[in-house]
Amino acid sequence: MEKKELIEAGRAILGVELGSTRIKAVLIDEKGAPLASGSHEWENQLLDGIWTYSLDAVWTGLKDCYADLAKNVRDEYGVELTGFASMGFSAMMHGYLAFDKNGELLVPFRTWRNTITGEAAEKLTKEFNYNIPQRWSISHLYQAILNGEPHVKNIAFFTTLAGYVHWKLTGEKVLGVGDASGMFPIDIATGNFDQTMVAKFDALNADRNLGWKLNDILPKSLLAGDAAGTLTEEGAKLLDPTGKLKAGIPLCPPEGDAGTGMVATNSVAKRTGNISAGTSVFAMVVLEKELSKVYPEIDLVTTPDGALVGMVHCNNCTSEMNAWVSVFGEFASLIGASVDKGTLFTSLYNKALEGDTDCGGLISYNYFSGEPVTGFTEGAPLFVRKADDSFTLANFMRMHLYSALAALKAGLDLMFKEEQVEVDEMFGHGGFFKTKGVGQRIAAAAINAPVSVMETAGEGGAWGIAVLAAYLTGKKDGESLQAYLNDTIFADQKGSRLEADAEDVKGFNRFMERYLNGLSIEHAAVDVL
Repeated sequence: MEKKELIEAGRAILGVELGSTRIKAVLIDEKGAPLASGSHEWENQLLDGIWTYSLDAVWTGLKDCYADLAKNVRDEYGVELTGFASMGFSAMMHGYLAFDKNGELLVPFRTWRNTITGEAAEKLTKEFNYNIPQRWSISHLYQAILNGEPHVKNIAFFTTLAGYVHWKLTGEKVLGVGDASGMFPIDIATGNFDQTMVAKFDALNADRNLGWKLNDILPKSLLAGDAAGTLTEEGAKLLDPTGKLKAGIPLCPPEGDAGTGMVATNSVAKRTGNISAGTSVFAMVVLEKELSKVYPEIDLVTTPDGALVGMVHCNNCTSEMNAWVSVFGEFASLIGASVDKGTLFTSLYNKALEGDTDCGGLISYNYFSGEPVTGFTEGAPLFVRKADDSFTLANFMRMHLYSALAALKAGLDLMFKEEQVEVDEMFGHGGFFKTKGVGQRIAAAAINAPVSVMETAGEGGAWGIAVLAAYLTGKKDGESLQAYLNDTIFADQKGSRLEADAEDVKGFNRFMERYLNGLSIEHAAVDVL
């Protein structure tokens, strides 16, 4: 009854995240407890060599996701959704959404997954003396400039997917600092885009007569807890065409999936970090100090409240493993065995723990797309073994779990071994960690550090952005995000912590030696196929 009254009174908080394969909505109470959820499945398309989602797909997906949430609330509580205490939207970071002065999209959305900006990323990294990865929004913009693309002179605004959705719902061209830090480098002292680098970018393009300066077309960067506008009448109709949802709801700054992952795992404090593992995988460690030099494999981004974070991002994680699990599901159907997807995943994941710690010599490259951390602009999924390797189901599944984190480990080892970055605990979330104890154990072996999974980890980024929306309206005067998370959201939450097993660590290191030595095999596969 309390939950019903809370929702009916419009005191619940809504968070929505647009992930790579699913749009998810989560409704929470003031202490972060989930009340209901809704979702919509979607996929990117490869259009003229560009990974993209259409804007129609964005709004169809958001409406369907919201309708699913509303239906679930109606079914469980007998209540119609009409309003919320606050709300927030997050999405995949980076990429490129460029609009003209009339708000029209100039070219199809270029997502984080594209590896078509190598020249721009390299030149900007050298110019700024700061790692600018290919997927960052500024790399896409500068590559379009270098390519002489005619749309560039018409740009009036460019942003990320979360920034776009927020703009259409509120009319505000703003972005949470965490998401903003994946567009362009942030000055940690101000929480704004680094103006020295902005000036360098403008100088690079001074003779091109673009008709704009970079500050003219960037969104405004906001910190967690800052007011970021309210839901407009037009925005309410975009989300809920039935007209039941009322305007005027305050929104928190839109964030990227990296920031919501940090919130969802309570890892915004220094010497903590998290691993978000699903279609793609990234790991973040909140740093105590700047790194000593530029590493192409390590991005410097921020927490939603503006602290410096070292991030390793890899384009590929569970897609190849999921494909194999689907094949095993087909085989089960062929022989008349009825196995639901969840049981199939759980059984195969647990079987992996029976395998040899080094996977019996088996190697896999899970590269559905390019993988810049290991030097690939294109990918070809590949399984390799010698005739005398131990080819068992357990080793095969363990190999896929190792492979899902192998490129990530290559990048993280630079932070831990080269920079002596110290981390007290890493928090895992995402599909990789759904089967209790399995992904957690593999991740602990990969990073040789304790890995914890919170009870809320399965809620993921949608829950994380809901918590940021709750912080907007529920924080005490002067209360930091870390204090709010500790005292209000995670005070009563339990999690499971798993120490790294020494034998698993040794086995993963042996696997990595073969994996790195065998990268030339993957290069050959890409070239030939």
